[in-house]
Amino acid sequence: MIWIVLIACVLAATLPLLMIISNLKAYLPPPAQDKNLRPQISILIPARNEEGGIEAAIQCALATEDAEVEVVVLDDHSEDNTAAIVSKIAMVDSRVRLEKAPELPPGWCGKQHACHVLSQRARFDYLLFQDADVRLKKDCAPRLVAFMQASKAELVSGIPWQETGTWSEKMLIPLIHFVLLCFLPIKRMRMSTNPAFAAGCGQLFLARKQSYEQMGGHASIKQSLHDGITLPRAYRKNGMMTDLCDVTNLAECRMYRGFGQVWFGLAKNATEGMAKPFLLTFFTIFLLIGQVIPFGIVGLIWYFESCWGLRLVSVIAVFLAYSARFVAKVAFRQSFFGALMHPLGILILLAIQWYALIRQGIGKPSGWKGRAYHGS
Repeated sequence: MIWIVLIACVLAATLPLLMIISNLKAYLPPPAQDKNLRPQISILIPARNEEGGIEAAIQCALATEDAEVEVVVLDDHSEDNTAAIVSKIAMVDSRVRLEKAPELPPGWCGKQHACHVLSQRARFDYLLFQDADVRLKKDCAPRLVAFMQASKAELVSGIPWQETGTWSEKMLIPLIHFVLLCFLPIKRMRMSTNPAFAAGCGQLFLARKQSYEQMGGHASIKQSLHDGITLPRAYRKNGMMTDLCDVTNLAECRMYRGFGQVWFGLAKNATEGMAKPFLLTFFTIFLLIGQVIPFGIVGLIWYFESCWGLRLVSVIAVFLAYSARFVAKVAFRQSFFGALMHPLGILILLAIQWYALIRQGIGKPSGWKGRAYHGS
């Protein structure tokens, strides 16, 4: 029986490693933009109580080179100094505009409504939606345009470098890359517009205004709390291609701060991603077998078993379980501590997913930015 368990561990741990190795050949940085083209890009930032970081987000966006940009910030009924900070910058730089959000209509998520309003206020044909905690490098926006032109996609996205401070951030935030690149075949994704292959990062999206309006934009996902999946899915349902590129060195973000924000931030997204009954059951079994159980049984085998064959296979299982996470750690400049604590991170991630699924099942709303959402 122990041989069967170990073989299952080895197989389950091997598949994510093979997938991420394959995906890293396809998940590449966007190409350089022709400096003579200077695309016109509207950088759109929804902001609700973002006084701590909104100035840095705007200044980084304004530093964009080889493109003509406008930076439009939508103050979504902030209760802090967000609007005052943006107004002060707009007074000295005409490329910055502060817009006021209308009242949130019933049935809308705040962020989706803010992005919908921003798209209507944008003047240029390329719409770059970024969260207020994202910091763009000077060549990020034009290179995303170059990638969109080369890929023929109507919506492109990438995961910025994730700054992590606390232990919970270091363990859990890098799992964004783990889940994406160990379970989504990117080459297959690019072969069709099947919504099953929809993926993106809600922190950073580039869209063409014409196709965005044609497919319904953020209004088509107005109840969603997880536009990273639902916006690409909506495009694909309309027969439009979406694509991903590596922006690790082109943008950065401090997504959440501390265990509370990490837990509830990931939980609010869960039921539109992994936290569906059948899918979560599958992932729970697969991740436990491949990413957690090897660490639990290796010590037991070495203590109780004298068979060197068993001992060797148990070590191989642990090595494979670590390998995919450490490949991502190197490729995306992630925390060594977080990678080392990988099995615990997987357990906490699964706990968050089940927490979200159970809350949805008993009708409890998700909360974020002072608003409660019951979901669609």
